[in-house]
Amino acid sequence: MTDRKAQLSVGDKSIELPVYAGTEGPDVIDVRGLVQEGVFTYDPGFVSTAACESKITYIDGANGVLLHRGYPIEQLAEKSDYLEVCYLLLNGELPSAEEDARFRDTVKHHTMIHDQMRHFFSGFRRDAHPMAIMCGVVGALSAFYHDQMDVTNQEQREITAHRLVAKMPTIAAWCYKYANGQPFIYPRNDLNYSENFLQMMFGNPCEEYKVNPVLAKAMDKIFILHADHEQNASTSTVRLAGSTGANPYACIASGIAALWGPAHGGANEAVLDMLAEIGDEANIEQFVAKAKDKDDPFRLMGFGHRVYKNFDPRAKVMRETCHEVLAELGLENDPLLRIAQRLEQIALEDEYFVERKLYPNVDFYSGIILKAIGIPTSMFTVIFAMSRTIGWFSHWNEMVSGNYRIGRPRQLYTGASKRDYPAK
Repeated sequence: MTDRKAQLSVGDKSIELPVYAGTEGPDVIDVRGLVQEGVFTYDPGFVSTAACESKITYIDGANGVLLHRGYPIEQLAEKSDYLEVCYLLLNGELPSAEEDARFRDTVKHHTMIHDQMRHFFSGFRRDAHPMAIMCGVVGALSAFYHDQMDVTNQEQREITAHRLVAKMPTIAAWCYKYANGQPFIYPRNDLNYSENFLQMMFGNPCEEYKVNPVLAKAMDKIFILHADHEQNASTSTVRLAGSTGANPYACIASGIAALWGPAHGGANEAVLDMLAEIGDEANIEQFVAKAKDKDDPFRLMGFGHRVYKNFDPRAKVMRETCHEVLAELGLENDPLLRIAQRLEQIALEDEYFVERKLYPNVDFYSGIILKAIGIPTSMFTVIFAMSRTIGWFSHWNEMVSGNYRIGRPRQLYTGASKRDYPAK
């Protein structure tokens, strides 16, 4: 318990509320007792509300800090890989050599999906958005593993985590293949996680697909940098769905649905749309001027961040990777990518952007990388969802492992007061 208290005055009433401190970040005021005093807090968008206690990810937006289980994202991106980050997020510590080998082997041998699930894909129109397909297929996993979905059983939760991490690349790649009318490519046990994803995306039965190591490394970086981001809209959706006792596949599907919203997961797709709208390097100055005009609706997408008021720490890693990919593929002179590089230069040098700290964010660079690799914009959010699955699951697992209550936000009601039904 805490000895620190906050005093809230409501009219002539004084209410005493406990104050708690975490290991990092702002203190929090426990307002759970307010309902007994006949008042609620009002916080649209939950911008000042800590809805849970968590040990997984910490963000300091003012100083551009992102920690996973205490480790800075820059160090993880440089020294780790996606599967090790998955283990870290899920278990709280980096694996020993033996634990790492066992985890990788488990994931490698669970990448196949049930053969009957091929028929699920056939039920969608060929022009269906890949996110619609992914949302449906992931939710349908509960129909195949219904005998191991006891959320109170730690072993079953661990098995589910392994299945999701292993199968999401297969599901994501098959969403792409189905939309293009191409045959599904099965995973290969001789390839690592990102290599396997690329060969399932771009391979075909007629010839062996040779994975470019630079592109595989870039994909692994994208997976790491999108693995978790604290209590965002989709993670909060997964937690809220999970608080009802819903099965984990349904909860992850709810996260996918939330991520599909353009204000959340569609940011890197919006970057490519913006570059296409600018169209030519000759138009850049005109569009930059429009972005500076507060009365003009045009906005430069991929610059600045709602949480990070400084440089996005993930963007520093992505910037280097972006230039490596463009150099490897010889795309430095691609018209759209030249626009992106010029915008990047302006944002880093122009006083207007520097003063407002509107630096390129992770969405700006990841969108450019994915386009360069040949991944269509409709797949961008699918890859985001695939990467974020381990973050969603880790938060869900953390919640159901402890004491939790069903989520039940309240409201400020401004509708009609009680009235009688009129006589006829």
